[in-house]
Amino acid sequence: MDPTLSLLTSDEAYDVLSAAVGSAGGDLVEWRADQVDHRPGASTTVAYRTVVRWGDVVQTETLAASAGLGSGQAAPAGVVVLGDGERQVAVWRFPSDPGLPALAAACDRQVVGDLLTSLGVAGIAPDASDVRLRVRSYRPRRRAVVEVRAGAAALFLKVVRPRTVADLHHRHDMLHEAGVPVPRSLGWTDEGLVVLEALPGTPARHRWQHGGLLPTGQHLTALLDRLPPDTMRLARRRAWAERADHYARVIGSAVPAERDRVTHLASAVHSGLSGAQPDAPTHGDFYEGQLLLEGERVTGLLDVDTVGPGRRADDLACLLAHTHVLALTAGTRARPLMGALETWRRWFERVVDPSELRLRTAGVLLSLATGPHRVQENGWPQATRRRLDAAQWWVERSGSR
Repeated sequence: MDPTLSLLTSDEAYDVLSAAVGSAGGDLVEWRADQVDHRPGASTTVAYRTVVRWGDVVQTETLAASAGLGSGQAAPAGVVVLGDGERQVAVWRFPSDPGLPALAAACDRQVVGDLLTSLGVAGIAPDASDVRLRVRSYRPRRRAVVEVRAGAAALFLKVVRPRTVADLHHRHDMLHEAGVPVPRSLGWTDEGLVVLEALPGTPARHRWQHGGLLPTGQHLTALLDRLPPDTMRLARRRAWAERADHYARVIGSAVPAERDRVTHLASAVHSGLSGAQPDAPTHGDFYEGQLLLEGERVTGLLDVDTVGPGRRADDLACLLAHTHVLALTAGTRARPLMGALETWRRWFERVVDPSELRLRTAGVLLSLATGPHRVQENGWPQATRRRLDAAQWWVERSGSR
């Protein structure tokens, strides 16, 4: 295992976290790794669920540690930097994330109330006592989403790296004006915070997991057809399948016994997708977690950070791969999910090249195979192997019709 990965996920992490908490006057009572972002040769960042004693008060906290932030730089406020002469690790308490300077403000009711008032956001009372905040997601150094409620009104604060915030606001404006059902941006700050309206509809993941009417393949492709031509002016990002080698290295580092298999799968994906191919407007991360539904109608398309030029087959493959992963642990829902998967596949293969779709689905599955280790799922090595089995299944069928 990579030495840095081992440091931040093994029992050695206790010493790192305990020293950081101790420097602030606390005692680390319990800890466990909750989220791992490992980039071989670059950086490793881990979030932890912890229990900390501060004098007579014992409370649950999220801590994070990162190796690879860069040496010789002054530590931002709220960050403790520890080193042993060879390795250097930065540790912080949520929400003092050095990569997300707007996060602390997004978690402060008074600051949020004042911000919404200054932006003229209607329906949210300026009285901080009426503002309720709930952290919906947090990826250290990358992004966070905070739900804001006041009375019956709701909206979302998306926190990103400052250099990306203006672009994110522009994407929401462009897509909303084109009639795509994305949340409207109500304003943003230079520090990296975008205020987004709440949209109607049921999260599609609830339908995938618990049953209910699923959208047809036609509804899904029609939604992507609504992405405007201006999408093609945005920067092109490498698709999941195009980063198969990277995900193979991540998996091989975490599960060395699978290194040969993931290397072979990544090679099969790359070799089958070689050659110049024309681009089209794409979402870039199209799966059930990004959709809100009313009946079969899609009422919301979320997380448009990745929208831009790409391959339509990548968006469709992303949905198939995520659905396949959900089916692996769906119990009694596995059969209907696999049935929907097969129905969608048949329709999608009328829209894009079948072999390309299957290889790109395998490529997305390689990226998803890093997930069990990243979130430190119980039994993550076995869960990783099940996702690799699914990727292999799609590769083996890429040559058939």
